[in-house]
Amino acid sequence: MTSFTIPTLETERLVLRAPRESDFEAEVAFFATDASRFVGGPKKPHETWRLMATLIGHWALRGYGFWGLEDKATSTYLGRVGLWFPHGWYAREIGWTLMPTATGRGYATEAAVAARSYAYETLGWDTAISQIDPANEASKAVASRLGARFEKTYNDPEYGDIEVWRHLSPTDLSQGGMEAYA
Repeated sequence: MTSFTIPTLETERLVLRAPRESDFEAEVAFFATDASRFVGGPKKPHETWRLMATLIGHWALRGYGFWGLEDKATSTYLGRVGLWFPHGWYAREIGWTLMPTATGRGYATEAAVAARSYAYETLGWDTAISQIDPANEASKAVASRLGARFEKTYNDPEYGDIEVWRHLSPTDLSQGGMEAYA
């Protein structure tokens, strides 16, 4: 049996923690909306359950994955942010999915910075991408705030045309590549 630990990260306003069964109802509600179309939705509840199990299983298989994102002050579940690289994926990714009530507050950017720092400083990644649906303007805005730049459109076998946004490397970040974000 494989055992693994999902680390907890904290930012000024957020806690990035292990996904919990108590997140399920919020995920079911999200995947019942049109907003979920950018991340493979809508989904039925049993499909959402399987997705959550897949996200947790990624931690066991790769040693990293998506964290549940919660508001530090209220403990409200806000969505998920993390690191993703399932078999057949284009490249190692930083991803984010927020519940509709959590959008527009900078949470995705704040949490993605913490996830990227973990990828670069703890895991030793030298680069990362974000795969973004071409119609998802909000997600492209987050990637841009992170300093990522559009690299190309990739035809994903499951999702069709997906934009690949390349994040700044650890070297670029250390040389002040994020001045616009600071």
